[in-house]
Amino acid sequence: MNMPEWLNNPALLAGIAGAAGLAAGYAAGRLTARKSCPANGRQQGRADQRPRMDRRRDIPERPAQPPRPGPDGWEIYVGNLSYDLTSEQLRAEFDPFGKVNSARIITYGINNRSKGFGFVVMPELAEAEKAVAALNDKEILGRKMRVNIARHPDSKGARRD
Repeated sequence: MNMPEWLNNPALLAGIAGAAGLAAGYAAGRLTARKSCPANGRQQGRADQRPRMDRRRDIPERPAQPPRPGPDGWEIYVGNLSYDLTSEQLRAEFDPFGKVNSARIITYGINNRSKGFGFVVMPELAEAEKAVAALNDKEILGRKMRVNIARHPDSKGARRD
């Protein structure tokens, strides 16, 4: 009698034997299929496979705290700056809106290259808010600035995004 070629393949026979063992386990009741129960929404299956607990907690959002002035005045965050922008150019952008105590661009310590953001300090809140409203999304040196009142990490309402 001639045997088919696939019967001589040991890998194929091992796969068939494994599938047959699974089928026998299901038939004997040792293994059960995991399926969702529509009544309670929980998974049914083997007793040693408990459903995973959801470890996320519902943490209520903290209410946003109003910004606070720094020791020199209201600090304004200016982001998405061109790497070629200087502190003097940044100060010149804010000068039309009121007195500017300081303007600085944050740089890397090793090579003094701009990190692309900076801070401007203005003493009056009304002038600072007017500057924020006017300069947010304004394009300078090919990039749109992002401007808002800075949130300090030590204040309770500050997020660390």
